[in-house]
Amino acid sequence: MIDFRPVFWIVGVLLTTLAVGMCIPAVVDLYLGHPDWQVFAVSAALTLFIGVALALMNRTPIARLSVRQAFLMTTASWVALALFAALPLAFSELDLSYTDAFFEAMSGLTTTGSTVIVGLDEAPPGLLLWRAILQCLGGIGIVVMAIAVLPMLRVGGMQLFRMESSDKSEKALPRSAQVAGYTAVIYFALVGLWSFAYWAAGMTPMEATSHAMTTIATGGFSTSDGSIGHFDSALIDAIAILGMIVGGMPFVLYLRMVAGDRGALWRDSQVRAFLAIVAALVVIGTMWLWLHNGLNPVQALRYASFNLISILTGTGYATSDFYRWGDYAVPLFFFIMFIGGCAGSTTCGIKVFRFQVLYAAARTQIHHLFQPHGVFIPYYNRRPIPDDVINSVLGFFFMFILCFGLLAIALGMLGLDYLTAISGAATAICNVGPALGEIIGPAGNFKPLPDAAKWLLAGGMLIGRLELFTVIILFSRAFWRG
Repeated sequence: MIDFRPVFWIVGVLLTTLAVGMCIPAVVDLYLGHPDWQVFAVSAALTLFIGVALALMNRTPIARLSVRQAFLMTTASWVALALFAALPLAFSELDLSYTDAFFEAMSGLTTTGSTVIVGLDEAPPGLLLWRAILQCLGGIGIVVMAIAVLPMLRVGGMQLFRMESSDKSEKALPRSAQVAGYTAVIYFALVGLWSFAYWAAGMTPMEATSHAMTTIATGGFSTSDGSIGHFDSALIDAIAILGMIVGGMPFVLYLRMVAGDRGALWRDSQVRAFLAIVAALVVIGTMWLWLHNGLNPVQALRYASFNLISILTGTGYATSDFYRWGDYAVPLFFFIMFIGGCAGSTTCGIKVFRFQVLYAAARTQIHHLFQPHGVFIPYYNRRPIPDDVINSVLGFFFMFILCFGLLAIALGMLGLDYLTAISGAATAICNVGPALGEIIGPAGNFKPLPDAAKWLLAGGMLIGRLELFTVIILFSRAFWRG
């Protein structure tokens, strides 16, 4: 029988934190004289009451958090936060339905960036800030989860990144939590640095703060319907590009660099592979826009690098309607949605390390075909890859494609056209943001979709953000039987 008290205690603490976060846009709206401050104040009070009640009624040590409790805690936390984060959105002057509000909240917390709000340029300032805060919280949440939870749960090969000297699961949480705490300091320091950079580049303090939070979190929520393209600034584009790349690399390695290991990033094979993919995509995109679409080389480089890196990292910013770039754009942008960034970053998708593990395993298999009696060992980061890691990665790939296919079919059954259904499923489960096509492409919006499709997509965002198995295992009868 599962002891639910530690799970409810953690959910209570997180809801309390969320309530404190709601006070920030409330103060901003109150200062600017916008009536929505009352909506945030009431939502914060309700969330705080529920959070404190859960924490007080279930106060218990979490040092012995079991694996089953960790699985349940992870999913329950994200769902509970989205349910309460939707309250200010539902009761704001935008008058969103709760379905739309929940979709927006889940998109924010999972750093997906898909939106149902039309008219962001005229939206209340507190609401715009709240959307950015949700993505900021979601970004640090996924970094902490990748450090402290997923390696312990052995999800999708993440056991590769367990803390050294933390072989026993009961020791993994305190050790990893300590590292996660230091990493959070670096995360918020980067948010502050990018806020200053955006402000210096010409954004208002409000715009700079909001975009810094959604850039480092690779979330993609903007304060304008035109996204970053609204500012039409090469300098702002460059700052965003650098921020998306920074958000796409492992935050633990930043901690090692701060601790004195200056070469930690470059020695990591995953980082080198990620940067190589970025460079290849930028070259391909630039050449296409230059030679095929007739843009001058500088413009081609600017638009190609920004939009391709944005989709690769799952940020979802846009400076151009890349759906109209030409025939190559649709398949290129569709496939890079699945790649994502590095494990331990704020990015989404399958992650670069899994492609590396799969490539190493496939290469070893090919060698075995030529030399059946030879001994060949796959390596990752100059270390042998254990068989259980390879099996975990293979299982992850299978479940990822299966979930993507089922979600796309379900969306198609709701009446969505082929491109909208398949790209919508991809952008949800990969937590990218904009999809492809006229409706939900970079120039479109998710507002026209039926409510059932929005709930399905919200579920896809949750499954994709929590690495599939963390959610799927809860539907197993064996999990509840113990």
